[in-house]
Amino acid sequence: MRVFCWGHPHPAAASRRPPSPAVRERGFALRHRVRPVLAVLVLLIGAGIFPAHAVRPDEMLADPGLEARAREVGRELRCLVCRNQSIDDSDADLAHDLRVLVRERIAAGDSNDQVVGFVRARYGDFVLLRPPFEIGTALLWGGPLLVLLLGGIAIRRFYRAQAGTPPPPPLNPDERQRLAAMLGDGSER
Repeated sequence: MRVFCWGHPHPAAASRRPPSPAVRERGFALRHRVRPVLAVLVLLIGAGIFPAHAVRPDEMLADPGLEARAREVGRELRCLVCRNQSIDDSDADLAHDLRVLVRERIAAGDSNDQVVGFVRARYGDFVLLRPPFEIGTALLWGGPLLVLLLGGIAIRRFYRAQAGTPPPPPLNPDERQRLAAMLGDGSER
């Protein structure tokens, strides 16, 4: 058994014979298949940790407290063009217009709920990243659970059907003889 420490053999393994070229080739191939996957994984994690904010400097409010409220409201509202981003993260022109509208309403003295209510009244529930649980949105909220439930039922039925099928019958002597002839070992059992 070889013990590795960051790619170098452990001193206790030095007395053992070196790995065969085939073993070294498999290790080399494995490392070169894993590295790109790890690089992509690191990039995806990094992209999730550091979200890109599309708020332009000319949109920002002078008061840091009001700007923080505007950012909080912006994280609750969906960009109507991108659909999977908040207006704070989107570069679309409509998202820019919504960010300006949110900041104007906050500067006018509206509360966060009033600003969200104003935008919701204008664009509907679709503008909310987390729509309220209502009759019209029940499938949206329960859909993932329904898909998991149906998938679990399908998997259970599949494995139950597999458990109920009898194993294939054993080979008779004639079939064994033909199989042995095809395999070329010539021995009969």
